[in-house]
Amino acid sequence: MATDSVTPVPSLEVSGLAFAYPDGHQALFGVDFSLARGERVALLGPNGAGKTTLVLHLNGILTAGAGTVRVAGLPVGRQHMAEIRRRVGIVFQDPDDQLFMPSVREDVAFGPAAAGLKGAELEARVDRALTRVGMAEFKDRPPHHLSFGQRRRVAVATVLAMEPEILVLDEPSSNLDPASRRELADILRSLDVTVLMVTHDLPYALELCPRSLVLSEGVIAADGRTGELLADDDLMRAHRLELPFGFDPRSVSVGA
Repeated sequence: MATDSVTPVPSLEVSGLAFAYPDGHQALFGVDFSLARGERVALLGPNGAGKTTLVLHLNGILTAGAGTVRVAGLPVGRQHMAEIRRRVGIVFQDPDDQLFMPSVREDVAFGPAAAGLKGAELEARVDRALTRVGMAEFKDRPPHHLSFGQRRRVAVATVLAMEPEILVLDEPSSNLDPASRRELADILRSLDVTVLMVTHDLPYALELCPRSLVLSEGVIAADGRTGELLADDDLMRAHRLELPFGFDPRSVSVGA
């Protein structure tokens, strides 16, 4: 007897995405990829490859290019914009771009409160997000009294408080000391969301993301297992990607 097999809707589906800025500079030339629910994927590429332009399309900050972006089956566009922005949380490179309230609690509560949550439900949402990043005990502290690594974790909590489908992280390991880097890696591993991590930190990508996309000159130049891509010397050289001196990706065992 035949059984119906239902293919799960991808968390993110990008098809034929092309975009030129008003000055005529073309940043994307037709980008195609999809992310399954719960995948952790790194987006790698040299400066000027179009990574930021691509990320800004994922929650509708940029639109009006060619092609389509779908989040959990919903097309990114004016009709679904509020829902898309709830489902796609972007953690920017500088946490101070996201933290602007007098206390950690108010920063984390800001998004859900703006979406209409209040009272005990809002407090529970804030507590849950801070607990997930190990920052619950800092709830009443002013963000500017925290270390850089702690501020980055609170910035992640502000996004998690919206209960997103996809977490997009822009250079999450930049400016972190080794302990903070490790703490953030543990947090990202523990999250039950789809993760797209934009990074120049190739060992971090290898450690956290089983799959990587290489964006180069506005197209996806490679899509595969992170370890295999990083071990491909010709690919790395062609797209100006460099591993730290002495780092051998073949020597690292990667957890799923």
